[in-house]
Amino acid sequence: MEATHEVQNNLPLTEATFFILLSLAPEPNHGYAIMKDVHQLSQGRVMLSTGTLYSALKRLLEQGWIRRNGAPEDNSNGRLRKTYSLTSLGKHILQAEVQRLEGLVSASQSRPIKGIV
Repeated sequence: MEATHEVQNNLPLTEATFFILLSLAPEPNHGYAIMKDVHQLSQGRVMLSTGTLYSALKRLLEQGWIRRNGAPEDNSNGRLRKTYSLTSLGKHILQAEVQRLEGLVSASQSRPIKGIV
């Protein structure tokens, strides 16, 4: 019951937060890949700068919605990349937001908007 209350108190999510969590849903990823995925998932509407992304990741880490995975991974350029993944709480929050959005879409489909063809 407490966890459900905590999840609901964090909704609605900002669009950027929603897409960051959605980007991490299938598998862990590093910052640059998250930025590219968010841009693609949002169909170009959300373009995260590096500063915005890492501020959001820091906040999500502090809230316990994501975790930093083990040792940074080495990429082809010899640079270390930190990867992030959703925590159980992050998964629950994302799932609750998806259900909230589905409810909005369902309600909107039941009411035609007059004057739009």
